[in-house]
Amino acid sequence: MLDTGTSRPRNVDWKRAAAILYGDWGTSKAYVIGLAFAAAGYSSFWLIIPMCLLTALVGINYITICRLYPNGGGVYASVRHRSEVISIVGAFLMIADYIVTAALSALAAFQYLGVSHPAYYAGGAILLIGFLNFFGPKHTGALAVMISVPTALVVMLLAGFSLSHLGAAVSHLQPLHGGLGHNWVGFVSIVLALSGVEAIANATGVMKLNPGSSLRAPVVTKTSTRALLLVLAEVVGFTALLGLAMTSLSGLSVVNGDVSAPGAEGVRDYMLRYMAQVFVGHSLGPVCGMVAAWLVSITFGLLLLSAVNTAILGLISISFLMSRDEEVPPIFAKLNQFGVPHFALLLVTIIPAALVVLVGDISGLAELYAVGVVGAIATNLGATMTDRKLPLHLYERGLMVITFCILLAIEITLFVEKPSARVFAVTILAIGLIMRGLAREHSLRKAAKLKAQSHELHRKVEPVDLTSRQLPSVLAATAQQQAHRHYEHPTQHHGGPILAAVRGLGKTLDFAVGEAHETGRPLYIMFIREQPVIAPGDRKKKWNDDKDAKIIFESLKEEGLGETILPCYTVSDSPPDAIADLASTIGAERVIIGASQRGKLVNMLRGDMISTLSKMLPEDMYLVVCG
Repeated sequence: MLDTGTSRPRNVDWKRAAAILYGDWGTSKAYVIGLAFAAAGYSSFWLIIPMCLLTALVGINYITICRLYPNGGGVYASVRHRSEVISIVGAFLMIADYIVTAALSALAAFQYLGVSHPAYYAGGAILLIGFLNFFGPKHTGALAVMISVPTALVVMLLAGFSLSHLGAAVSHLQPLHGGLGHNWVGFVSIVLALSGVEAIANATGVMKLNPGSSLRAPVVTKTSTRALLLVLAEVVGFTALLGLAMTSLSGLSVVNGDVSAPGAEGVRDYMLRYMAQVFVGHSLGPVCGMVAAWLVSITFGLLLLSAVNTAILGLISISFLMSRDEEVPPIFAKLNQFGVPHFALLLVTIIPAALVVLVGDISGLAELYAVGVVGAIATNLGATMTDRKLPLHLYERGLMVITFCILLAIEITLFVEKPSARVFAVTILAIGLIMRGLAREHSLRKAAKLKAQSHELHRKVEPVDLTSRQLPSVLAATAQQQAHRHYEHPTQHHGGPILAAVRGLGKTLDFAVGEAHETGRPLYIMFIREQPVIAPGDRKKKWNDDKDAKIIFESLKEEGLGETILPCYTVSDSPPDAIADLASTIGAERVIIGASQRGKLVNMLRGDMISTLSKMLPEDMYLVVCG
């Protein structure tokens, strides 16, 4: 058995990491500016500024977390070594955040697109995105880049047109009204631009390593820090600038929690579109203003729908990982033929779709959203800052203490002032703890059953009488075991080895075995168990623990398994990367894979593995596709 290792390909550079982060973090300005005006009117800038400062503070803390946890620094992974219970609480708070992120982003997208009954469109969009994820799409990083770049350009364009209005904005600016408690509650209601940092912390396990570091001692600060600082500067800078420019708009009024403008009712949830129409229209005319408004609507609508996809993928990954750790029932880890946990996907699609239809309001979803993300980040920071084993500088630990205290105060305020947020968070945690209990009960029953079977087998086994008629069969079995005992050293051969990646018995496997016998070359048979995320237990998994792999490899015993045929088994979330990595490691002369039997739609959603793999292999290595 050749140990190919189980690891995720580290192919995410700082550009892709920044795009993925911006797809979550950059969307917040689409709705937070309008919510701020609804909370404080022409005084809203004085709430937006501390929100931006808190966002910057959290971002700086997560630069440290990405340094400390190069294999994944999300709340579940980073806290688990300290306390399983606290990690579960943090994980379910993050699940609550992802659920509301999907609902909120979808609703905001259709608010910007200006459709009637946007909640129903949002629910339908979530269901459609969930259906597409059934096939395990692999292009989320590239999609995020494609959408993030034009959105950032549109934001810069809008900011440029707003500069001439900053004088009017300053003159319209009013001081905060009410006491400290009133303004604190207003501030808490707009703390929404935080969840993206958890997304990039979870992605450290697939980021490119720093020059000089290795898989055994990974360092990803060059990728993570550059991505975080770039997106942080955009989010903080442009949110503050556009928040100030918003106050230059004349005639805005708060009516029943919404914002009305002259000739436009209810602009709270698409404030950037209205700003583009006014600012560009003032400079270039009404027609250009309408074009700019639609440009903002389309780019932010697509970016927000991309955030829905990111949230669903986050929900799939965390539920799968928790199931493999026996923290939720095992059904959440059952995979379909595309390597996607289908039950988990069904659940994490239906829940946000139902939530957006039931709530149907950006403000209502925002209350539910903050309680999850703030709680998860506070849990992560709290566990990190109290861990004396981590190499933290004094100023880093001090910043975490300050940030944790602020987030804890926000979380307590949400629980006290927002009953719906309290009920939502408690419900999610209660369901989570119930599922954890069911998972532990299942684990105990399984262990008891195995123990009983072992005891029964031990009771029934009797000593073998070597003088009886059984002796010839015992000797034959012993000889067969000796024949297949050593799997390490292939026989002499001519030419480079062959690598065949197979999914099951069939033409591809037969062709590869025939080629190996004809040419006298060693044959590496590779079976890849595709999963959306790699759990810690997967790193110790062997092929004889996998039923499908066992069928393939045991069928090769008569063909020379362990002599000229070497079994290779790995668990991966990217089969092309795993194949290319092993092919380079063994110096394969040719790689054999089966032709895809899937339809054009599935290949489009998942990506064509043949073309992807052909680009990864060296030019002197042949790729043979067996039809």
